[in-house]
Amino acid sequence: MTVKRFTLAAAVAAVAGTTALGGFLTTAHAEDGIYVPLLTYRTGAFADSGTPIANGMSDYFALLNKRDGGINGVKLVVEECETGYKTDVGVECYERTKTKGAVVYNPYSTGITNAIIPKTNGDKIPVLSMGYGLTPAADGNVFPWVFNLPTTYWSQASVFVKYVGDQEGGLDKLKGKTIGLIHLDHPYGKEPIPTLEALAETHGFDFVTYPVPPKTMQDQRSTWEKIDSDEPDWLFMWGWGAMNPTAVKGAVDVDFPMDRFIGVWWSGNESDVRDAGKKATGYLAGDFHGVGDGWPVFDALREHVIGKDGSQTPESMVGETLYNRGLFNAVVVGEAIRTAMGKYGDRPITGEEMRWGLENIVLDKARLDALGLAGFTNPINVTCADHEGSHPVYLKKWDGDKWEKSTDWIEPMKDVVRPLIEEEAAKIAAERGLATNACSS
Repeated sequence: MTVKRFTLAAAVAAVAGTTALGGFLTTAHAEDGIYVPLLTYRTGAFADSGTPIANGMSDYFALLNKRDGGINGVKLVVEECETGYKTDVGVECYERTKTKGAVVYNPYSTGITNAIIPKTNGDKIPVLSMGYGLTPAADGNVFPWVFNLPTTYWSQASVFVKYVGDQEGGLDKLKGKTIGLIHLDHPYGKEPIPTLEALAETHGFDFVTYPVPPKTMQDQRSTWEKIDSDEPDWLFMWGWGAMNPTAVKGAVDVDFPMDRFIGVWWSGNESDVRDAGKKATGYLAGDFHGVGDGWPVFDALREHVIGKDGSQTPESMVGETLYNRGLFNAVVVGEAIRTAMGKYGDRPITGEEMRWGLENIVLDKARLDALGLAGFTNPINVTCADHEGSHPVYLKKWDGDKWEKSTDWIEPMKDVVRPLIEEEAAKIAAERGLATNACSS
């Protein structure tokens, strides 16, 4: 499969161009199949993270086209638009591609996601921000077009605190402890703060933040001097791209205990710890899908896609965390399309039909097994009101060479998180004049 990547300068010309997909040429429009634009970033400061995600998505869509002839006989028309992880460029990509029959958007940036969300009610194209973006958008009554399944940042934050409480002998033992958050000083990095503040008040621990400006994320000396001076009992990380390996090195340099340093699922990539190697042993990170290539779907990818014409994936990348995340994202898109076809017929679907597919997706144990992904993730159960879907998270540990699963699936504190989601969604609705009863209409 060859996926045409285009910059904004070339986007208009690309509309009239052709793209090779699944072995045949088409113009990149919905009349030729189901049009799935991908907002990717293979360039810029976060390219090392964006590239494997883009490869995982593209390879799985190519697998569906090459092996299966698409979904129920309907080809997927996939086209990338390079954003460089820049919000303004991402919005331009969205505007330039939405008129071509797009059925769903995967922005892979909280900034881009937040900028697109206000457009969704009018455009009626779902946004799938899988495990990122605006957490209150999990309330489908207020945000009917936004999905952040299988879990959200606030759920992840509560799982972190739950895990720390378990390690300390109970949540009541957190009183008087200090928990720090080193985070990218960006909307993404600030996402867990409301939940952690609420949990700090409830459980009596001191919560301290250590913001890292994007411009200085590769020079964190002053930040780690402050952390070393404060000596928090536990430290969470909400980083991305080059911030992560720099932070891991900072922790090594000040001898911060790695088994008390926990990263969000965007701070748990091989590239985040590989340079530190053995010195990072014990570092923990959250995740919501499997790592490695021990599932039958990877055999199919190697047979039909990897190493074949069009795939940009080196063999060494297959099975790595972010490649698998991109693959999982594409699985969700594919299964939502398949679900929608079950109701609307085997034909190119619309954005409105895709929304129904996402709200009624069936990704249970039996379906995961059929996809060659048995045990790869926790079964997903989305509803109209709950666009988060699954919720549980597990922690993995770096053993010096690779990631290994360290815990079972941990349920978030839903009694804390869901009320916060609904409260914040209601505030946003009031500010923006949004309806709050989408599921009853």
